[in-house]
Amino acid sequence: MKYKNQLSFKVYGDYGLFTDPITKMGGEKMTYQVPTYQALKGITESIYWKPSIVYYIDEVRVMNTIQMEAKGIRPMKYNDSSASDLAYYTYLKKPCYEVKVHFEFNQHRPDLKEDWNEDKHFQILKRSIKAGGRRDIFLGTRECQGYVELVVFGEAQGAYDDYEGELHFGTMVHGLSYPDETGKDELAVRLWQPKMKKGIIKFNRPEECSLIRPLRAMTAKSFDWSDIEPVDRLFDSLEKEEQQ
Repeated sequence: MKYKNQLSFKVYGDYGLFTDPITKMGGEKMTYQVPTYQALKGITESIYWKPSIVYYIDEVRVMNTIQMEAKGIRPMKYNDSSASDLAYYTYLKKPCYEVKVHFEFNQHRPDLKEDWNEDKHFQILKRSIKAGGRRDIFLGTRECQGYVELVVFGEAQGAYDDYEGELHFGTMVHGLSYPDETGKDELAVRLWQPKMKKGIIKFNRPEECSLIRPLRAMTAKSFDWSDIEPVDRLFDSLEKEEQQ
């Protein structure tokens, strides 16, 4: 294990929609074949999030065969919520992934340094996974409900374990760079070219991505101790709940 606070969880559901942004222009969404780094990070943050830590997705393992299914949808018309339209959305069918993740303290939040207790964050994260997450889990979009559970990465059999060679997915969105994690007053999108070998995609760290495009100016959201619960207090309350 490269990081002592690294752990793995499985996330799965009936459908997933990790939208290729190019397909949004025509109103008919189509999913990427595999989840983005940002989608998996968002799932992890739904399990347990604090502004004092930053999650890094190390690897994802595709457990089920990549299949897609199109559905007829009646979304609201663009710029006209009083009328509906007809569109086809293409979803992933029966997505299931093993995710390997670790966290690091947010160096751009020195004001929250009192919350830098690695062990307590790690224990709360594990408990949150066992509880199914502190917030609802979605596989890319709200209509795709997801479920999580702790696993040992690579222990279960996957659909691509015996696949020889590599699968390439072209240029995809890696994730979004927010001001509170970069120290820059801008929102930027990162692109990369993922490849999968034996069902596993190893992610670049955000700072290792070379294809970056600024989107717009943005400032980091400010927090103080009236907005968040200190990790020490949260950990103690969870300990008391378990003892009752």
